[in-house]
Formats: sequence, C-alpha cells, structure tokens
Amino acid sequence: MFQLDLKSRTSIYEQIVDNIKELILAGVLSVEDKLPSVRELSKMLTVNPNTIQKAYRELEYQGFVYTVAGLGTFVSAASDRKVDEKRVGEVMEDIRRSIRELRFLGLSQERISELLNELLEERGGLA
Repeated sequence: MFQLDLKSRTSIYEQIVDNIKELILAGVLSVEDKLPSVRELSKMLTVNPNTIQKAYRELEYQGFVYTVAGLGTFVSAASDRKVDEKRVGEVMEDIRRSIRELRFLGLSQERISELLNELLEERGGLA
C-alpha cells in the first residue's frame, strides 16, 4: 500500500493519514472501498495498532472515511465530507506561498494563471 519514513519528523500516524488521503485523492482508493483492518494494516506496516486506530479516527474526523461497526472502515463519498474551514485556510496559505515563489522565479501573473488552469483541467481537477 505505502511505506513509512521512520526518519521523518512527521509522526507515524500523520504519515498514515497523509498516505491514505493521497491514495483517495489520486483515485487509487475509490468511494466505498474497504480499508485494511486496523490489525491487518498494523501487521503490514509493523506499527502499533493504536497508531493505526488513531489515524483512522483522524481520517474519519476529516470525512475521508467512515466506519461501520463489525464491517470495517470505508472510503466516503466527497459529498459526505464536511468542509474543514481551518484546513481550507491552511491550503490557501500554501497556495499563496507557492504563487509568491513562482513570481520570485520570474513568472508573470498571466503565466501563473495558465499553470493553475492546466492543473485544474488535469484529470478533471486532479480528482
């Protein structure tokens, strides 16, 4: 599924959250796909099951997955996800920072707009 970087400053559970989100956003995991059980993923990654459980809880809080008792954890539909305004603000700040960097590199506002439009059109909005 994915590998963890044990030397990273990012915590293991955050790496798991980020990796699963990336798999969902890239379309590798589709709506209603079942994630491995906590025990299965724990064995695959050789990580404490509590760490996997914490990552699944965070993904559920963010609306990327939902859990059905006795059946498992599944990828939720985009329409079921609630908008996390704090996270939207963080992403917007990342975009602002990237645009400032592109300007620093000498790109015009028109060229930056073209690049952003290309990204939005790529694979139907990157989804």
